[in-house]
Amino acid sequence: MEWFEAVILGLVQGLTEFLPVSSSGHLIIGKDLLGIESADDLVFEVLVHAATVLSTIVVFRKQLWDLLKGFFRFKNNDQTDYVLKICVSMIPVFIVGVFFKDFVEGLFKSVFVVGVALVCTSFLLFFSDMASGPRRQASLSERKGYRNGISYWQAFIVGLSQAVAVVPGLSRSGTTISTGLLCGVRRDVMAQFSFLMVLVPILGETFLQLVGGEMGASSIGAVPLVLGFLAAFVSGLFACKVMIALVKRARLSWFALYCAVVALLIFIFA
Repeated sequence: MEWFEAVILGLVQGLTEFLPVSSSGHLIIGKDLLGIESADDLVFEVLVHAATVLSTIVVFRKQLWDLLKGFFRFKNNDQTDYVLKICVSMIPVFIVGVFFKDFVEGLFKSVFVVGVALVCTSFLLFFSDMASGPRRQASLSERKGYRNGISYWQAFIVGLSQAVAVVPGLSRSGTTISTGLLCGVRRDVMAQFSFLMVLVPILGETFLQLVGGEMGASSIGAVPLVLGFLAAFVSGLFACKVMIALVKRARLSWFALYCAVVALLIFIFA
């Protein structure tokens, strides 16, 4: 991988991470268009995902700091409740990461898998947009008075959808937000929860690759890795600030249409 290719893919990752269109799927499409052979490892993908997670931390630094301060007071407050619900949501993806890692890595070698998964993303986005009802209508969470706008069972169901969304092309943010809407979580609540719940899993995977020596054993050079990371971080900062507001307000059916068009192009040309 050349340095300019790493920059392009880093920009793609940063700009698509916060939209319900699958950043991992777009990375595979980008590699295919650039003629880059899929590496046996996922170091580049994990690293640029970590870069956008870092941009999420920067944008949500105030909320995260408040959560940590409240959690370490060891009291039954809103912050502790929110952190525990995020922990509950991470259980399914932890199980997938431990027991199905090799299977998931194999999926990253096929652009056809991306096309099929994008079709699934398109249907899920469209259905959740139609089923979530009018924006002015109170959500189930509001009617039930769930603390922080989401219950433990909703957090776990959303976590299950995140575990399934490890498939490239099946948008993590799109899948989790759509699942949350179908479970009765308000859109703005679900948007923030969706972006915060991924922090620990991706940072954890990055840490394991660092301590396990996989970064040094990667087939990609250090310069492309660093430039890809920086490109994903900078574009992620922009996207996180602009795109989150768009996800909260825009109809998901528009993103569904985009995913369907990209999937059709994959089936025609790939």
